[in-house]
Amino acid sequence: MAEKTRYSDEELQEFKEIIEEKLKVANDDYQQMMRTLMNADGNDVDDTSPTYKVLEEGSATQTKEELMTQAARLQKFIQGLKAALIRVENKTYGIDRITGELIPKERLRAVPHATLSVQSKMNGKH
Repeated sequence: MAEKTRYSDEELQEFKEIIEEKLKVANDDYQQMMRTLMNADGNDVDDTSPTYKVLEEGSATQTKEELMTQAARLQKFIQGLKAALIRVENKTYGIDRITGELIPKERLRAVPHATLSVQSKMNGKH
């Protein structure tokens, strides 16, 4: 039996659903971060505002810079998920971009935007 060179349409549909769910959560998180950052910019924020309190409380505080860094990371993650959806549509999803072999399902379920197997990532230190 020939070695499998791509995931089946049914498998791709499963991955598409996983990616779409992660994308929805990531977009919601990103929108919340943006609202928090916009509120942090206002000088007229009332002391009773939950956002203001979160930004001002001691050890639980996240600085505006930390939030901006997280938002940028989340934006990159969202772009990776969108690119993964394109690969699903093109039926190239789950193929290691270096070796051309299939990335194990377990890795794709954990990191749905992965373009390298763990082995390729370790070997190439990408």
